[in-house]
Amino acid sequence: MALNPILIWLIAGFILCVMELVTPTAFIELLMGLGAFAVAGVSLLFPQLGLGIQILLWMVFSLGLVLGTRKFLPKRTVYSIEDSKEAQTLTEILPGQPGRVLYEGNSWRAKCDDPQLAIAADEMVYVLRREGNTLIVIPQKMLNS
Repeated sequence: MALNPILIWLIAGFILCVMELVTPTAFIELLMGLGAFAVAGVSLLFPQLGLGIQILLWMVFSLGLVLGTRKFLPKRTVYSIEDSKEAQTLTEILPGQPGRVLYEGNSWRAKCDDPQLAIAADEMVYVLRREGNTLIVIPQKMLNS
């Protein structure tokens, strides 16, 4: 005894909807299950449809539901944490030479942005940018003056 195609689509829709509860997939399985329910409804109205047409309808309904509901979902936002811009020199930074600064709890190699300027040890500096593993800094007192 062959199963009725309507019953097959109802079972498939139910299984897909339950699978969404077990393994969440951003509602994809749920929408595919709703697509299967829609094909069951179409098969009830048009019992002469072949299996190939039913599968094609299921794919169209599922894709339409997925694309149609995307505009109602909240947009994903990329969160970025603003990097700290302050550091403290651990060693003296001589003109044109690298030194060490304490930046975000780690010791970094650092150079002064002005190659003619020296920065004393234990001085607060402002981090302008990073070039590889070297921070480019200026003394904070230059910003305040």
